[in-house]
Amino acid sequence: MKPLSQCQLYTFVDTAYLAGRSMESIAQQLCAGGSDLIQLRAKGEPIEEIHRIALRIHPITARADIGLVINDHLEVALAVGAPVCHLGQDDFFGEGLTHVNQLSTRGSPLKIGLSSHAPLQANRAVAAGADYVAIGPVYPTGTKPSAKPVTLDYVRWAAANLTLPWFAIGGITLENLHEVIAAGASRVCVVSAILKAPDIVLACQQFKRLLSSCPVS
Repeated sequence: MKPLSQCQLYTFVDTAYLAGRSMESIAQQLCAGGSDLIQLRAKGEPIEEIHRIALRIHPITARADIGLVINDHLEVALAVGAPVCHLGQDDFFGEGLTHVNQLSTRGSPLKIGLSSHAPLQANRAVAAGADYVAIGPVYPTGTKPSAKPVTLDYVRWAAANLTLPWFAIGGITLENLHEVIAAGASRVCVVSAILKAPDIVLACQQFKRLLSSCPVS
């Protein structure tokens, strides 16, 4: 996979948005569209099922040299050899952890991403040694309907204050992407705007085209 600093389009295989499609098919289309990172998110599924899904998707992303991100489950990421694991605030700090070197990675070069919803949380993630930080949700989002949007103000703060790779996430669409870019983002996570698109490959390409106009920092 390319370095995180060069990644701009972060997409998802989310079991809540399959709509009868196979996970392998979605992963293949996300790869074909130019995704830089692909996260497996399977909220509510038992860890054994998430492990089975990851084993089916990882060969697809590996062949495309695209980083597979496992959401929430460090043990699954290690077991399948995924290069990245993403953890939420509760999954990390809520467990009493303060630095990523406290995670039992068995010597693996696994990269760790952390969610954040406010500057204080982003600063904690940086101090904890995260490899990247997610900034959001920027807009209201169906993936987390109870989450209060952080608005573009947080994106502007991140652009002015963060030096490690960070990704804006939450309700980002082709229609509002220009606002997110104008606020300083050069990397975005996109879930429903791509997974609900009639053509996943084309949707990825459209996001990637717009993102390519802004240099990564």
